[in-house]
Amino acid sequence: MATGTVKFFNVSKGFGFIKSDDSDADIFFHVTDLGSSTSPNELKEYVKVSYEPSKNIKGVASAVNIEVI
Repeated sequence: MATGTVKFFNVSKGFGFIKSDDSDADIFFHVTDLGSSTSPNELKEYVKVSYEPSKNIKGVASAVNIEVI
């Protein structure tokens, strides 16, 4: 599992970005990719999270199974 910090999250649109701890990359995520124990209301700027790196259907780096740590 990788870790990072929520950089941006738009609750009404259901997407955001995580700043990876391992690189300067911003990782895209969608609200449907949250882990089972994570609520969208928990994701605010600067919250630490763990996630599994993935790529979406467009080949863009994304995060799945996101959990607040």
